[in-house]
Amino acid sequence: MTRLLAILLLAPGLALAAPYERPIPQAQSATAEFSFALASLALLVGLYAVHRLVMRR
Repeated sequence: MTRLLAILLLAPGLALAAPYERPIPQAQSATAEFSFALASLALLVGLYAVHRLVMRR
């Protein structure tokens, strides 16, 4: 019975979460910058296409 009591008293201590560790920012890779540039250009092309479509109406 004393073993069970000891286990039940120590069990909550084992379930405690670790403290939050903030992530360290990493530099962007060349691939990420290239894909961002392509996405930006695609957005600009799409915006221009919408502009032309709305201007004609």
